[in-house]
Amino acid sequence: MARPGRSMRAVVRMLAGGSLLAAGLAFAAAPPPAPGSAAPVVDAPGAQHFAGINPATSSAPSWPEQPQAPKGAPNVLLILTDDIGFGATSTFGGPVPTPAFDALAKEGLRYTQFNTTAICSPTRAALLTGRNPHAVGMGHVENTSAGYEGYDSVIPKSSAFVSRILRQGGYNTAAFGKWHLTPQWEQSQAGPYDRWPLGQGFENFYGFLASDNSQWNPTLTQDNSFIDVATPPGYHFDADMADHAIRWIAERKANAPDKPFFVYYAPGTAHTPNHVSKEWLDRFRGRFDKGWDALREEVFARQKALGVVPADTVLTARPKELPAWSSLSADQRRLYARYMEAWAASVAYMDAQIGRVIQSLKDSGQYDNTLIIYIQGDNGSSAEGGMDGRLFQQSLLNDHAEQRAYALSRIDDIGGPDLYPLFPTGWGWAMDTPFKYYKQIASYFGGTRNGMVMSWPKGIADKGGIRSQYHFVTDIMPTILEATGVTRPASVDGVEQRPLDGVSMAYSFTAPDAPSHRRMQVYEMVDSRGIYLDGWFASMRPTRQPWSFDKPADPDKTPWELYDVRTDFSQAHDLAARHPDRLRMMQQLFWAEAGRNNILPILEPTILPTGRPSLGAGRTAFRYPQGVTRIPEDSAPHIIGRSYSVSTTIEVAAGAPNGVLVAQGGRFGGWALYFRDGRLTYHQNALDPRQYRVVSDRVLGPGRHDVAMLFKADSHARGAGGTVSFTIDGQPAGQGHVPLTLGGWISHIEGLDVGVDTGTPVSGEYRSRDSAFNGRFDALEMKLID
Repeated sequence: MARPGRSMRAVVRMLAGGSLLAAGLAFAAAPPPAPGSAAPVVDAPGAQHFAGINPATSSAPSWPEQPQAPKGAPNVLLILTDDIGFGATSTFGGPVPTPAFDALAKEGLRYTQFNTTAICSPTRAALLTGRNPHAVGMGHVENTSAGYEGYDSVIPKSSAFVSRILRQGGYNTAAFGKWHLTPQWEQSQAGPYDRWPLGQGFENFYGFLASDNSQWNPTLTQDNSFIDVATPPGYHFDADMADHAIRWIAERKANAPDKPFFVYYAPGTAHTPNHVSKEWLDRFRGRFDKGWDALREEVFARQKALGVVPADTVLTARPKELPAWSSLSADQRRLYARYMEAWAASVAYMDAQIGRVIQSLKDSGQYDNTLIIYIQGDNGSSAEGGMDGRLFQQSLLNDHAEQRAYALSRIDDIGGPDLYPLFPTGWGWAMDTPFKYYKQIASYFGGTRNGMVMSWPKGIADKGGIRSQYHFVTDIMPTILEATGVTRPASVDGVEQRPLDGVSMAYSFTAPDAPSHRRMQVYEMVDSRGIYLDGWFASMRPTRQPWSFDKPADPDKTPWELYDVRTDFSQAHDLAARHPDRLRMMQQLFWAEAGRNNILPILEPTILPTGRPSLGAGRTAFRYPQGVTRIPEDSAPHIIGRSYSVSTTIEVAAGAPNGVLVAQGGRFGGWALYFRDGRLTYHQNALDPRQYRVVSDRVLGPGRHDVAMLFKADSHARGAGGTVSFTIDGQPAGQGHVPLTLGGWISHIEGLDVGVDTGTPVSGEYRSRDSAFNGRFDALEMKLID
């Protein structure tokens, strides 16, 4: 019985000494154990496990350690909506009924001094990393990133997302809805995927990478792939998103009931476009005919009655840039009210879908031990629609004027699938009651103050409580970690982690009157600057308005204001003249914090980014096989202000050629080259009513044909028109002039497709589902000419 053990020890010594031959001979010489006997297991000195010739002569079996969440750790549902101001929802006195939000407030806590960054990508980066936005490279939206550390949109690996920490701590993780955190040049099928949701710690993702999306015909990503989505009659992405979240949670809990989940649920709804069904639109008919001035008064009165603003709060005055409702014409009032009806209806519908997700937690018994954090808005409500509003957000992005008469002719289409509406500035201001200003203005609460509710029946006993401690969006991550008991590691994947800028809010669960654990916070957005310190706020006046692309005023000559927000909740009383020393000290503190947080150099907002990485910039020749789809604009040929050609050789077996050869964009702007009943056709969709079409003078039949198109730009100016010329089988086949093209973005939501037009159609002459070319071609070539 002892001999096998001695032989094993000898083998171990020989292996340790590097003698494989000796070890093999020793095994061969060692007699096997007697039948039925069990040789003792002798592990090598210092070894944790030893494998012998059979289980009887080996260490006990073991398995790789599985991460386990702390016992009893709660699920976490983190909800972040988009472009909804403090005074919008019924929970905070607003005109839009949000029963799901209301119910959580009655069962949990309302926070009345919770703050964001004034625009979407920076808020999302701060929320999920727990660090200040410039400190992780997200000083502005990722679409306008610049080559400075605070603005390059490249979130460093030293700032791991809360999703990564929780996943490593034993949680299932998923994200649904809007992302908007991946650099432009990393959003194509070529990757890299490090800064897509799955690369940041989420196990699954169902949503969109861009800033916004159509609710009727969304361009979606599932995990690391762009996908086709069936959109039958009645389809709406908010409902689809809720369905996916409910199913995802149910599947995980069915397989592992004791494993907690972290769901990041981020609808893009209140951000343009405001898409909603006629049924929901009809609920709001006439609700906003009173106008924004009267609405603010009503909201303010309700806020005081609810206790979400102090009794001595002052309602701030209308900005001088905005007209009084009473000064508007009847047509203006009718149009503007309709925009607001669509916005309010879409927010109410979104809340109903969120309510379905929450109800599923109650039905499955998960609700009581789920920490739900519902942040209503990633910034204040938007003023980007300008005085008149917009039928198309893309008009703003391309600096195209919209005629009021045309907008009035489309008034009944607002909310439907054919428009991409954005309401007038006055409504954005009203939705930020009682504060000054709106989205993009980080120096006033109208841009940064958002209503927020936390509910956790097992962890928060004060049902319906109100909390007035001052907090910032970075504070959510440490709150989640404290509530779950998951420890933040010092390093992730071998990368030492940057300290958190956030502070936990969990103390407020049981201490309603405790002083705020956050004492200071710096703000900078599109050149608006502000800083909070121990109840005081220093604000630089805005140098530009969000709807304007004009060069801003000199920020170094722009006055600052000073507010004691301990007694002046709405920033109504400027105390700069009374406390010049305090203001000077806080301005100095701003510059110190700006240096510490990578805010410097502060960028002028009208400067376009140059020199950033790109898969398409610098290339002049592109070759695409038939069937390649959804190539993002950054990766596609950069044709704005350029002449370019398209050519291919087609084969059609029978009948006339029909279908798309190449299309970029869709219903909300783009261009396409396609066949219709044998005629080669170019269509430039420069946003309704600017639709331009050039048709060849020849009709093709079946067979093999060489086809080409040349777009000769009138100039290098962005948005310049040009002459379109066709060549078929080497012969001229007609030409025509297009007076205008898109000069900003061709499409930030739909890519370039070859052989089909996915998503929505560029041209009304075909439908996307019927747009595939009916022949074949090996490849399509595009060349930039000058």
